[in-house]
Amino acid sequence: MPHAQAADGAALHYELDGSGAPLLLLAGQSNSHRWWDPVRERFAAHFTTVVMDWRGTGASDAPDTDTYSTENFARDAVAVLGHAGIDRAHVYGTSMGGRVAQWLAADHAARIDRLVLGCTSPGAPHGIERGPAVRTALADPDPAVSRAALLDLMYTPGYVATHPGPFHTLGDPQMPAHARRRHLRASARHDAWDALPRITAPTLVVHGTDDDFNPTANAPLLAERIPGARLLLIPGGRHAYFEECADKATPPVIDFLNARAEATN
Repeated sequence: MPHAQAADGAALHYELDGSGAPLLLLAGQSNSHRWWDPVRERFAAHFTTVVMDWRGTGASDAPDTDTYSTENFARDAVAVLGHAGIDRAHVYGTSMGGRVAQWLAADHAARIDRLVLGCTSPGAPHGIERGPAVRTALADPDPAVSRAALLDLMYTPGYVATHPGPFHTLGDPQMPAHARRRHLRASARHDAWDALPRITAPTLVVHGTDDDFNPTANAPLLAERIPGARLLLIPGGRHAYFEECADKATPPVIDFLNARAEATN
């Protein structure tokens, strides 16, 4: 298993698959690279996919230090690309991974080719936060209740009824508690609003129309803030639109990454 080394010495696990232009796939908060398992094969048919375990997840180190931030996660991603011998890559970041991708594109522009931001937000104070009912349900002290709430935010009931799982978007079950807390804090403190106009990579913003976990209203905010960005809304998609609605979402993303931008018009 290849591991890159972060600036603070933390080991960062990553995997490569497929062939073609490099594509870095970035997972959501408190999740390992397995977030992408249901759709990774589709991308690997067109690109050399790179997936990584955030610090604190999977086979990466989980230091209990103040090194968890979306900006530092972006530096970790650059370390992974460097270790893999990749000078420049497409980036597709979803949820917290989309927040990290914003810093990658703004602060490490030379490493980014084309950018896709999925179900993500510019962060507070300019982003649209989830409603109080959602926050209350996710904070329920009964793990079964909070897990059911998260599952419902990720997928429609119909999808859950016909797909027994496992669902890799519900968090890394082996993640230590300190890392989980630090991931939550890192995502909550994200604020890339002032950096977004610096993004020069061709950008596609993708979001499900029924996403209450990260409200859909964040998508046009990002598309309007990033110069030249395009917007693609996936009808009926919840937070895990990229999995449940893969047949609708993946082809236009692949077309965009292959510079066939007319497919998103």
